[in-house]
Amino acid sequence: MGVFYVVFGLLFGVLMLGLAWRQLFMHKEYRQREERQSQRRIIQPGPRGNIYDYSGKLLVGNRPRFSAVVYLEELKEEFTKEYIRIKRELEDAHRATGSTEKFTFQWVEIRSQARFNVLQRYLDEVNRILGANHQLSERNILRHFNERSLMPFELVSDVPPEGYARLIEQLPLGSKIDIYTDTARDYPNGAAAAHALGYVRGSWQVPPPDLPGDNLRTYSYKGEVGINGLEKEFNNILQGQSGGEVYIVDKFQYQFGEPIAQINARQGDSIQTSLDIDLQLAAERALGNRTGAVVAIKVDTGEVLVLASSPSYDLNDFSPRLSQETADEINEKGAWLSRATRGLYPPGSTFKLVTAIAGMRAGIIDPDEKVAGGAYFPVGDRLFPEHSGGPYYSTDLRKAIEKSSNVYFYDMGIRTGIDNISAEARRFGLDKPAGIEIPFEETRMSIPDKEWSRRVRGFGWRGGDTANVSIGQGDLLVTPLGMAAFAASLARRETRTDVTILKRKNDEVIDHGGEPIGLTDDQYNAILEGMERVVGLKGTGRYAMIDGVRIAGKTGTAQVKIPGKKLTLAWFLGFAPVDDPQIAVVVIVEGLKPGDHYAGGATAAPVAREVFKEYFRERAADELLAITP
Repeated sequence: MGVFYVVFGLLFGVLMLGLAWRQLFMHKEYRQREERQSQRRIIQPGPRGNIYDYSGKLLVGNRPRFSAVVYLEELKEEFTKEYIRIKRELEDAHRATGSTEKFTFQWVEIRSQARFNVLQRYLDEVNRILGANHQLSERNILRHFNERSLMPFELVSDVPPEGYARLIEQLPLGSKIDIYTDTARDYPNGAAAAHALGYVRGSWQVPPPDLPGDNLRTYSYKGEVGINGLEKEFNNILQGQSGGEVYIVDKFQYQFGEPIAQINARQGDSIQTSLDIDLQLAAERALGNRTGAVVAIKVDTGEVLVLASSPSYDLNDFSPRLSQETADEINEKGAWLSRATRGLYPPGSTFKLVTAIAGMRAGIIDPDEKVAGGAYFPVGDRLFPEHSGGPYYSTDLRKAIEKSSNVYFYDMGIRTGIDNISAEARRFGLDKPAGIEIPFEETRMSIPDKEWSRRVRGFGWRGGDTANVSIGQGDLLVTPLGMAAFAASLARRETRTDVTILKRKNDEVIDHGGEPIGLTDDQYNAILEGMERVVGLKGTGRYAMIDGVRIAGKTGTAQVKIPGKKLTLAWFLGFAPVDDPQIAVVVIVEGLKPGDHYAGGATAAPVAREVFKEYFRERAADELLAITP
């Protein structure tokens, strides 16, 4: 008998130790298991920050996005009743057949049908109010119940404002249809500056760091992440801070009661750009439906005022999501490419300014020297022609720039040599990206020279190559942004411009990182005089003239060959006013077919004129406002 009590005591002791172990030492683990089974987290994205132009006008903001939704926990009883109704109908139908076999049913299929029927009734009500015919997707319903059961189920997403008003007015009091409001990106100016601003796409959000429940099952509303342009480059600044809630759920995973923990979402920070939306719109109107780009830079600060590329696309088509049909249309018209920052083109006669600077710095070009000129310039056994406006005789540097004489620059380019010309182009940074704060800026610029020819073409440099490069042809490739930076540098008598698309602080000290241009006053003024003549009554860029403003300019018409075609590119490069340069402008217009007889003076200069005109109209208005009491 004593042995029995001993054994019983030992067993009872083991039981008590086991209970104590679970209560004292495994309490935390059991508690965590309970929480994981009974609690869920929901993450809500914070709205993105705004993007503003130079004067504080809104370029990118957020609009309310309305969705007609139902919350599944509020429909539990309806799902159950519909399930029972369907099951009974099937049982009655089975009995009506007279079969003696036991009725069996697939409860999963009945449950799915019950959910579909209930949700369809609510969608029918929404469709009636909106006068629409939205459809349910069984696949979406199943995915939502399996993966997002705590989230509201969208019956209709992105309801337009007028539809929202009708729903608010006509939904009966106490309706289980709710209007869920979140935000979507909004672009007030549509396609304006689309390539610079960029776009976003949906993205799952990261939980806020202070929200408890890292071990809990977590659901998330979709937020937005920048994919291109400023939206991508400054995503970390614009991205809002997520918020979140922790809920208790019942055994069916439906929400139960109010949240037991909560952190509010916070909007992201805003950025202010250097873009001038009025100037941008003027540039894009002037380009019209033609293919090309316009860049305008504030000379003293390097701030980009205009960054236009055509064709473009309406950024609102990306919000809240881009359809495949629209994406195909953008692709078909070649609108994805930002021609201002990624387009590679031979600069044509605008490059003659680089040749002139290289020649004077090398001691080859005397601005006052008269060159015989003529209809052709011989190089070896080839005759290189003057352009269709010539021939020109007794030509000095000023006249050569004014008339854009090919023969003058063939002559001076050969004398100066490719080494000096290519070195000068690199000194102005034309072989490197300008460094603007926009992703994917082009890096494959080409400044050909002897070493390049051996490496790329596999043979040596020829005199004809130098002649071509001296007038901006041959294998030269630059971007419109790079040429605009060159124009701003030339206007300041420096070699580099620190380009930015962000508004600089008023007291910011700007180091453009270049060096003095290296010309005497007489040499520089000769270039300036020739460029001012270009925009004179007899110059090639006369269509860029505006009353009361002295403009220095240079036109260019380059030829490019693609299989089976020879196309033209129309360029204009300039800055103003001549005596106090404030704005530098570059325009390029692409010919798309052989019949497009574009020319820098006739095609690109009028576009530049509209940009200059808008810029000085704004400045005149600002000055008038400043003196008005």
